[in-house]
Amino acid sequence: MAQIERVVHPRWTRFNGLPHGEVVLSIVDYMTMSAPTTRVDLVDVKPNQGSGRKEPNMLIIGCDYHPSMQQIALVDTERGERGERRLMHREGEAERFYRELKQRRVEVRVGMEATGYARWFERLLAELSFELWIGDPARIRARRVRKQKTDRQDAQLLLRLLLEEDGFPRIGVPSPEHRDLRQRLWHRHRLVQMRTRIMNQLQAVAMNEGLRGKRALWSEAGRKQLESFLLAPWATRRRKDLLQLMDRLNPTIRELTGAVEKEAENKPEVQWLMSHPGVGPLTGLAFVLIIGTPQRFHGGKQLGSYLGLIPCEDSSADGQRLGHIRKQGSSLLRFLLVEAAQGAARVDAEWRRRFLHLAMRRGRKIAKVAMARRVAVGLYWMWRKEWDYQQVVKFGSHVGQLELRHGVQ
Repeated sequence: MAQIERVVHPRWTRFNGLPHGEVVLSIVDYMTMSAPTTRVDLVDVKPNQGSGRKEPNMLIIGCDYHPSMQQIALVDTERGERGERRLMHREGEAERFYRELKQRRVEVRVGMEATGYARWFERLLAELSFELWIGDPARIRARRVRKQKTDRQDAQLLLRLLLEEDGFPRIGVPSPEHRDLRQRLWHRHRLVQMRTRIMNQLQAVAMNEGLRGKRALWSEAGRKQLESFLLAPWATRRRKDLLQLMDRLNPTIRELTGAVEKEAENKPEVQWLMSHPGVGPLTGLAFVLIIGTPQRFHGGKQLGSYLGLIPCEDSSADGQRLGHIRKQGSSLLRFLLVEAAQGAARVDAEWRRRFLHLAMRRGRKIAKVAMARRVAVGLYWMWRKEWDYQQVVKFGSHVGQLELRHGVQ
């Protein structure tokens, strides 16, 4: 049976543009209405001009960020008023929204998952002196209970974690200077990968003509021999273009390499790490920039997990099953550590003995990863103790060392 219910709610009238205290008549059919749920409809908090209301003390915003838009859920900590909005990036709606909050002198704290393509948003909040918390996506995802996933629910989950005491899983964010230096490392790395692909194609051209020159192909005599082959018209065009691309990349890579070496000279921690076999300025500088500070980790196990150099595990009861490595963290640093481990095995007899022993037992691929993890842990302790490699060899690590009890040696 339908009944007419009188509803007077000052907050509804305020946020829906109705005069304060106006009576709203609504027809409620208790026979056909849906069952009550725990869902809470959030209202849109907007500035009320001319009302004389006090501005919010602080806004806490959970932001589900996407490259083209962001869904936000916000709460005023003083009055408890909640709201949600969808802000588009292309039209500048998101930037206008945050700049209006700054003009109203509102203190703002924004929480969002670590994601890409958000550099402009981070700079905007820093310019407006707003607080930005970056959260661990895996730990945030673990707090989600429902199978249903929408942008609105993601924003509400971030807001709920921000309101909980120690509920938001914050992660460390590098400084803008470190981020810019990382871009230099990534730029050089990508250019080297491009040059490697070009060199592999030229090697294929040479081998099709019966020349297997390997490294000698890049000498002056090897290049003359490569250019002397009589090829079909389009094969000749391909060889010419590849050689031109390689000639253009080589000076740029040399310039970037020189800049990396100069930057490494100005950092004493990189000089300590470069004393390790197989570690050069590129690996040492990348390790320092990506790790940030050794105090972030309690030990080598946490560092190996952060770099994705430990295996996945799916164990139950008495059965243990280890899978491939996790491949989390920086793929650039992981690649450089593997290269450093292979370099250490070539120049150092002890590292070569360990590598061959592991390769015979578990295979070369697993041995390379295991030695890379050993390099990472060694660099970590060298940095934390401010030792060079000779001191590590002399005094050793605290792991696996016999303790001296009661002065007995």
